[in-house]
Amino acid sequence: MLNKLGLGKVALSEKLLFVSITLGTSLLSFNPARAGRGQGAAPVQPMQSVREFKRRFDVAAADYQARRYSEALDELKQLLRKSPESFEVNELTGLVYIGLGKEEGANAYLAKAVRLNPQSAPAQTALAANLMSLHRPKEAEPHFRMAAELEPRSYDANHNLGEYYVQIGRLAESIPYLQQAQQIKPMAYDNGYDLALALVRTGRVDEARLQLQSLLKLQDTGELHSLLGEVEEKAKNYVAAGQQYELAARLDPSESNIFNWGVELLLHQTLEPAIAVFKAGLGRHPQSAQLYIGLGIAYYGRAHYDEGARALCQAADLKPKDPFPYTLLGRACQVVSPTMADEVKAHLRRFVKLAPRNASAPYYYATCLWQRDQGQQDPARLVEIESLLKSAISLDPQYADAYLQLGLLYVGQHKYNAAISQYRRALKVNSSLADAHYRLGQALVRMGDTKRAQQEFAVFEQLHKQEVAEADKQRSEIQTFVYNMRAAEGSGGP
Repeated sequence: MLNKLGLGKVALSEKLLFVSITLGTSLLSFNPARAGRGQGAAPVQPMQSVREFKRRFDVAAADYQARRYSEALDELKQLLRKSPESFEVNELTGLVYIGLGKEEGANAYLAKAVRLNPQSAPAQTALAANLMSLHRPKEAEPHFRMAAELEPRSYDANHNLGEYYVQIGRLAESIPYLQQAQQIKPMAYDNGYDLALALVRTGRVDEARLQLQSLLKLQDTGELHSLLGEVEEKAKNYVAAGQQYELAARLDPSESNIFNWGVELLLHQTLEPAIAVFKAGLGRHPQSAQLYIGLGIAYYGRAHYDEGARALCQAADLKPKDPFPYTLLGRACQVVSPTMADEVKAHLRRFVKLAPRNASAPYYYATCLWQRDQGQQDPARLVEIESLLKSAISLDPQYADAYLQLGLLYVGQHKYNAAISQYRRALKVNSSLADAHYRLGQALVRMGDTKRAQQEFAVFEQLHKQEVAEADKQRSEIQTFVYNMRAAEGSGGP
């Protein structure tokens, strides 16, 4: 399960850990004898008396707990004028600023509180959590670490540091702290989930399985079965993986759980069940672009090309700026019916307008135009296709397929020298492009250079023998679609 700060189950800023921790220790154990001083600071005269100072501080703390932040801040400002070196007053002022949504203003007070009393684990945590909310994770790390060193048997201190490492993507470093937190509080579900997640993503699948099985005894949830499905997938226990993804979707028919179940079926070529899963999922989540993409791929695998293209068009309509469904439509253009081809072309034309910096946009639109109407195109259409392919190459000079397609276009116009130049450019980018060797050989034959043509045909034959059987090629292509789809879903799209 992803969140905006990283991989962890719940963002630190959402948990407000520092509020409960700090109020439970520092603020509610206010010591009047220290009210006017920090560590090593000279005593400061109280406003009227230590008793009065404590009374007013208690009023501010009560206002803070009641979320009357403005009233609390007014009281604290008066206390700070008289006792600017008070650890408790600086700490509470920082928390009040956070309550007001002024994290930048809070930081100075929280940092000062830590300087005044560096042995306070809650103060270290409060400062670290605020730095995270300010997107300053490197500065937060030493304070989370210090809190854990000060309180090595604290669940919160270990969990917070482990969660910090999860959220910045340093998963291996998170594991010891999450494990320590789990030992201290075995019933902690969120910590246990993040521990399992970190173990999965670092390849420790056997440990992850044990952790998840332990958590399932506490709570039988869809997300645990989904993560266990990922564990079994990584362990190559594909039947078990499918069973876990199915359990997850049945327990919690969320978009992501249905998606994961359908994807697992796609990966292993159980296409009819995959179609059924995606269609049922769309009955629950009719605005899900990713479910439409999955359905499109499943139909494609079954050679139901029009149905697949229709599903992909739906996905593109739901997320017009997501490039992934358009790339699939570009590949499907040549195999759909003429009526469906018109709809595909319209969507690819829109993609060109929506993604002016994406080389795939003009490439797929050009190939669709060329493949659908070869032999029937007027000169103006050929000029348009050539312009689109050159645009793709300009946007991405390493686009081997665009050079190859441009070469094919030139051959169709009997411009063999120009075609040869494009094929060679394609092979300079990707020397293993078998079709480019074959097409280059053909063009060389046309130009009378049979010796070099035979060399290219020989390379083509060698590469062709290395290719998998046609059924495996289709399976590989579907798996490539699925892996790309998962990557696009994980990144959140553009």
